Amino acid sequence: MRIAIASDHAAYELKAVLADWLRGEGHDVADLGTNGPDSVDYPDYGYRLAEAVAGGSADKGVALCGSGIGISISVNRNPACRCALVSEPLSAKLAREHNDANVIALGARLTGIDMAKACITAFLTTDFAGDRHARRVDKLSHPPQLETSR
Repeated sequence: MRIAIASDHAAYELKAVLADWLRGEGHDVADLGTNGPDSVDYPDYGYRLAEAVAGGSADKGVALCGSGIGISISVNRNPACRCALVSEPLSAKLAREHNDANVIALGARLTGIDMAKACITAFLTTDFAGDRHARRVDKLSHPPQLETSR
């Protein structure tokens, strides 16, 4: 699988470990930065990751920052991306199964290496269930027009 991975400065060490591990698992990994402790703006890396997934150069994405919150928000600005912030494997599994998430976000200050690997494994090995969930997922990128009350 082609996986894009990106982080800000708070998560660059976790990103390096996970990128190496994913390559060892046989995946084609595109490391989109950052690659050091110098302060950077997480939206820049979230947008870069979202473009890789939305543009088709990556099948799935892994987004990392200190908490996972900021980078997940930036990835989700792209309507073709469904980024789920998770902290344990069940959430990662359900993000794929029910929400067809194509990007997973993790917080380096909140999630250890082994738990991050367990989350990514659940994310990558779970298929989208489709069926009733497909209609709901479609609404994430194409929201219905809602009536406003006066």
